[in-house]
Amino acid sequence: MTGEEYAGPPGPKLTRLVYFVGAAVACTVAINKWREFERNSIIRQQQEVKGVAEIPSSSDSVAVHKALK
Repeated sequence: MTGEEYAGPPGPKLTRLVYFVGAAVACTVAINKWREFERNSIIRQQQEVKGVAEIPSSSDSVAVHKALK
């Protein structure tokens, strides 16, 4: 055997191609969701650190800060 497949009907080959493309799309979506999750996590951590570093001097600045959120 040379490793080549039997040249049968195109149905099974087309089905495998569709599965392969579907798996590629699913992996791409999963990778993009993971990147979005990581990015949001980093942004949230930076906001928490920034929020701890900024101590408001008066209640007016707290009200403005809450209004901006």
